[in-house]
Amino acid sequence: MLERLTAKITSKLDHVLNSQGHIFALSRDVFERNLYLSGQIAARQLKTINKIDTLADVEFRVHSQWGEDGIIEWLVQKLPGISRTFVEFGVENFGEANTRFLLRNRGWKGLIMDGTAANMQHVQAETLYWMHDLLAVEAFVTAENINELITQNGFAGELGILSVDIDGNDYWVMKAIDCVKPAILILEFNGVFGDVHEITTPYEPSFERLKAHHSGQYFGASLEAMKSLAKEKGFTFVGTNSNGVNAFFVRNDLAKPIVSSIGTIKSWPARHRDSRDGNGVLTFERGENKAALIEGLPVHNIANGEVQSIASLGPLYSEEWANEL
Repeated sequence: MLERLTAKITSKLDHVLNSQGHIFALSRDVFERNLYLSGQIAARQLKTINKIDTLADVEFRVHSQWGEDGIIEWLVQKLPGISRTFVEFGVENFGEANTRFLLRNRGWKGLIMDGTAANMQHVQAETLYWMHDLLAVEAFVTAENINELITQNGFAGELGILSVDIDGNDYWVMKAIDCVKPAILILEFNGVFGDVHEITTPYEPSFERLKAHHSGQYFGASLEAMKSLAKEKGFTFVGTNSNGVNAFFVRNDLAKPIVSSIGTIKSWPARHRDSRDGNGVLTFERGENKAALIEGLPVHNIANGEVQSIASLGPLYSEEWANEL
């Protein structure tokens, strides 16, 4: 009797849990569809905007972290003939990424990479993965392997967008890339490093942000370093997002219609407050206090080729940035 009763209770619980799971799945699907529809409406509204003051005017967020979806959509609308392909790496599980909305909204095909197997398996298990031409590859990207990874996966040559965000060796990996010719380049920069000096963390193939320093503020390169590198590779800087995370560039031969449509090529300092203490707890430091956490750490000064401490560089921020911090 007890066994039959237990079996009945277990069966009913399973039924309830399965029903709840089904309801949750349906709710998530409805939410995703509504989110996507809102993004489509915003994208269509951008077609009415011929000139903007700064890139901030066209920001909107569907799957991007800060508003890059809108910036990307506006740039792509201005460059209708570019390749409908992208490469983005450092995407985690692709839930929050620069190219996910582009994939869904415009049907581009792309290659994404991340160093954690579970992240790529998560993407491969999504409905999105079979519905679109997307290749998710597990790879810890380094300056030594990046060209091989892109080439062996079929994305060498003309490319619509290259998006680099690995929270570490971004400068060195971007410097090494020579197998693609992107129309649009999106480079994450470290706003804590400022906009005055061309600096980056010294190259270490196994670099991991939180292992390098518990604060999470020591990674990547300054905006000036990324601008200098992009210019060297034939790209024009067209601005950053308003939260001071990603810098946008357009290939020189394609840049004229973009530059002529922007009133001010503007950059913003980082406003996010994601500093952590030694236990990994957020401390919410602001402005120059974030730089103070890592002032004794070494950076590679690209201008003179020397490795020196951050503190020895002098002021990190221009007057414009300092006034906005």
